Amino acid sequence: MLESIGVGTRLQRGRTYARKGQVISLAVEPGAVSAQVQGSRKKPYRVRIGLQTYGKAQWAELERELAANAWYLAKLLAGEMPEDVEEVFTAAGLSLFPADAQDLSLDCTCPDWEVPCKHLAAVFYLLAESFDEDPFAILAWRGREREDLLINLRAARDSGTPAADIAEHSGPPLEQSLESFYSLQAELPQRTGYSSAPDALLDQLPEPGVVVRGRSLTELLRAHYQELESRS
Repeated sequence: MLESIGVGTRLQRGRTYARKGQVISLAVEPGAVSAQVQGSRKKPYRVRIGLQTYGKAQWAELERELAANAWYLAKLLAGEMPEDVEEVFTAAGLSLFPADAQDLSLDCTCPDWEVPCKHLAAVFYLLAESFDEDPFAILAWRGREREDLLINLRAARDSGTPAADIAEHSGPPLEQSLESFYSLQAELPQRTGYSSAPDALLDQLPEPGVVVRGRSLTELLRAHYQELESRS
């Protein structure tokens, strides 16, 4: 994206600064990325990269589209960013990333007249890496923090629950039903007894292969089981 708007070729200037740890702070906020970069002077330079945020109506439309797509919704609620999420912005006539260099407001307190200077380039370099680590930061830059987005998506998902499903689970709140929660709600069906042969268990066991006085152990036990039944 940066290469397409003419900034990418200057990123190498800031790479050395970034790799040396010259960027001592970096924060992504709605509409602005702010950073401090240690240059040749004692006092760090202040860097700011501004980007227009989207309004409530625009984000409401985006969130409705995201919530309406089960795949997008599942990925986002699981803390993952769908790879083609930019298509949702495009369909709404918006752009997730800056489409032109004019979309960005670049500022650095250094005396270098060239824009972007190496301090801005260093921040751009680390910013791209931070988006790889946390893609939700891109949305935060456009005006929607991660937690706010997920809360709104859950609300949109819940409001779309079919009425039949809601009615099926409707009832008084639990705190109003504590006294009767464990009480018998209906008569239990009467259990009917059942009978079986006293030696039926032996028919379910494998043959042990043991012979006692010329008779198998199973047959000897069968006689005792039948005798116990006759005495009960």
